Amino acid sequence: MSATDLIQWSDEFSVNIQEVDEQHKVLVSLLNDLHRAIREHHGKATSREILDRLAEYTRTHFLLEESLMRLTHYPGLEIHKQQHQDLMHQVEALQHKLNTENAAISFELLHFLRNWLIQHINDSDKRFGVHFEKVGLATYAHWSKDVERTMKKKKWWWKFW
Repeated sequence: MSATDLIQWSDEFSVNIQEVDEQHKVLVSLLNDLHRAIREHHGKATSREILDRLAEYTRTHFLLEESLMRLTHYPGLEIHKQQHQDLMHQVEALQHKLNTENAAISFELLHFLRNWLIQHINDSDKRFGVHFEKVGLATYAHWSKDVERTMKKKKWWWKFW
């Protein structure tokens, strides 16, 4: 992190679901990479490549959130899912415009994405985090790290070929 980053990650953004928080950190990092590429004039191709990675990672992240919401019977799933779809439609329209009109990514776009992410985390995602804790599944929020540790200890048969 540097003082010139677009977003400084803070624990205030935490929704208390480890995997979701880790993915939010990646999204923040990608936005900061995009900001840096534009600020340092790395060129349109570099900025577009980072935007494409950001869009793809965002899709993956949204799938995780929506899966957890379905699993926990979150009553706000449809509204939350619509927010995700609306953002992805905007990003896809932007990608299309960049590809067809040879336009550049602007600081205004970056600030829109920054504000959307911060507002979405602090409002919609935190509401889900509270629900997640209430339904008693918060203990599963750390499952991925436990699975990862177990996997590292095992000797898998395909490694011996």
